Amino acid sequence: MAEPKNPYAAPSAPVADVSRAVGDGRLIDGGQAVPSGHGWQWIVDGFNLFKLNPGIWILNLIILLAITFALAFVPFVGSLALNLIYPVFVGGLMLGCQALAHNEPLEVAHLFAGFREKAGPLVLVGVFYLVGALVIGIVVGGAFGFSVFAAMSRGGAASVDFSMIALMVLVMVALLIPLLMAVWFAPALVVFHDMQPLQAMKQSFAGCLKNIVPFLVYGIIGFVIGILAAIPLGLGWLVWGPTVVGSVYASYRDIFVQAA
Repeated sequence: MAEPKNPYAAPSAPVADVSRAVGDGRLIDGGQAVPSGHGWQWIVDGFNLFKLNPGIWILNLIILLAITFALAFVPFVGSLALNLIYPVFVGGLMLGCQALAHNEPLEVAHLFAGFREKAGPLVLVGVFYLVGALVIGIVVGGAFGFSVFAAMSRGGAASVDFSMIALMVLVMVALLIPLLMAVWFAPALVVFHDMQPLQAMKQSFAGCLKNIVPFLVYGIIGFVIGILAAIPLGLGWLVWGPTVVGSVYASYRDIFVQAA
């Protein structure tokens, strides 16, 4: 069987091919299930988007990292603000990916485009994510504290061993995964389809749930690439970071958009 065309190919690709991939299309309610191999294809498509304008991609990543580090130095408020505005940056970069797919240039302005387009709904996505993460942290931390207290009440001093900490981390991760599924596509659904935050998160979760196997393939390969990217003093992330952003856009198009 012939290899499927990459809709986000380099500029040498015919314009008509790109137009079919990114033109107006019908939103697929709740997303559609796609083959497992598409998990790898999302990475390929994301890298192809990076290759269209690597200099601006890297510059945008450096600016975003600088903002992240600057906010990290502001106690409590900084990390809180970052969680709230992170979906706004993602929404802007989704618009940048769309521009590239239309054979238009990626700009630094795209990093901040979400603040002009859908700032309110995108910030609310961040609010809901932050509230969900805090609730999970409180529940898991409370359960951990209760188990320590119960152990102390039974036998005096309680020893917190590695297995208990590992179990707490695993439970935390298991509870965070559905939350991450709910926010994965939410910025794209907000900026491209004018969805309200909770609706976008519900659609995102449904789309991810229908594609557990492709996301498993995507996650395993992405984890390996992420480790390899970190080896040369982390410089590989200057390529891998933008590729991940592009892969989010590619997976959104693959799962939620029926091309016209």
